[in-house]
Amino acid sequence: MTRKALILLEGHPRGNGLLYAKAAQRLGLHPITLSADPTQYDYLAAERLEAIRVDTTNLDALIGECSRLSATYEIVGVTSALEAVYATVGKICRHFDLPGPNPASIERCCDKFVQRQLLAHAGVPIPAYRAAADAADVENSAAEIGLPVIVKPAVGSGSRGVRLCRNAEDLAEHTTYLLGGTHIWRCAPRILVEEFAQGPYYCAYTMGDEVVGIAAADFSPPPHFVYRETTFPALLTDDEQDRIADVSLNSLRVLDLGWGPSNIELRWTKRGPVVIEVNPRLAGAPDPQLVQLAYGIDLITEHVRLVIGDQWNLCRTNSHTAASRNLVPDSDGTLDWIEGDSRAAAVSGVADVKLYIEPKTSILRKGDAGDPIGRVVATSPSLARTEAILQRAVDLIDWSITPFPTLRE
Repeated sequence: MTRKALILLEGHPRGNGLLYAKAAQRLGLHPITLSADPTQYDYLAAERLEAIRVDTTNLDALIGECSRLSATYEIVGVTSALEAVYATVGKICRHFDLPGPNPASIERCCDKFVQRQLLAHAGVPIPAYRAAADAADVENSAAEIGLPVIVKPAVGSGSRGVRLCRNAEDLAEHTTYLLGGTHIWRCAPRILVEEFAQGPYYCAYTMGDEVVGIAAADFSPPPHFVYRETTFPALLTDDEQDRIADVSLNSLRVLDLGWGPSNIELRWTKRGPVVIEVNPRLAGAPDPQLVQLAYGIDLITEHVRLVIGDQWNLCRTNSHTAASRNLVPDSDGTLDWIEGDSRAAAVSGVADVKLYIEPKTSILRKGDAGDPIGRVVATSPSLARTEAILQRAVDLIDWSITPFPTLRE
């Protein structure tokens, strides 16, 4: 009998890449990762997972590799944990007549300016926004909207290049950063300038046209937006829950994202829920883990079921609260030591402790999803208990950073 294989396009060093491979194995599938550089994903070698080096920006090369593999395996699905290649996943699925996302919808959604145009035209509440191609455009856009503003790339993920600009100096500095050659662009440089929507942050996790649940999160201090803590489910009234769900599902309809997982980021402002961003893919780690701990729903496994044409199951089997805390350094430099993770993991109610780096590693914060050096996840039947467990575990972890030497004249 021909072995069934799940093709994973790229992976994720800190995120869901390994979890997708594990889910495939649990379902009796052989996961094969296609990557431009498989060595960037340590788990592939550690778990002895099959990986093939191929240019993942070249659709013809990917189709050719899948065709070659189909001589040995029955390819039953193609997916990815990485937003940058998710539209390509859709194109491969269409070529091989496999279930998958609509690539045109994914591409439109991943262009944040186009996404906002579509949402605004349909009357979905979003922040005021402008697109800018150069410094003069950025300055004029900020003047029209009114400071403070959020300035970020029109295409990207993980909060890379996103900054709150409170004054003209911030604006000029960040524009220079984005357009001056420091920021790495995935496409032609184009900047989004938008109103700073203020209020509590929420994220709705969806699968198809169903809201699985809503999380609350907060961030490290501005001007950047690095996740500090995420709690699932969010503490909301029935009315707040319904309004966030309605806005989220309406956004998916407008953007033609009725297939597979998405996550919708919102702020609860004076005018109610305002959509900050719609991400046409599963939320990054540890969010799926929080859903599984709290509700008993394994979103990654259910996504794989959908990918291979099986029936999914989003029924809750649990009613707990789960929360994660990122360990974010407060300075750049060389990590001397980090300890306490074993003690933290031993705390009753702690579900997971991960450290991303080892001693003697250089730390250079960029104000994005790459800044955390680890995370702790906790769960219990109550929010208060979960928060107490999480804090106790985090307090057991400590580290030392030696600042980089400064140049002296």
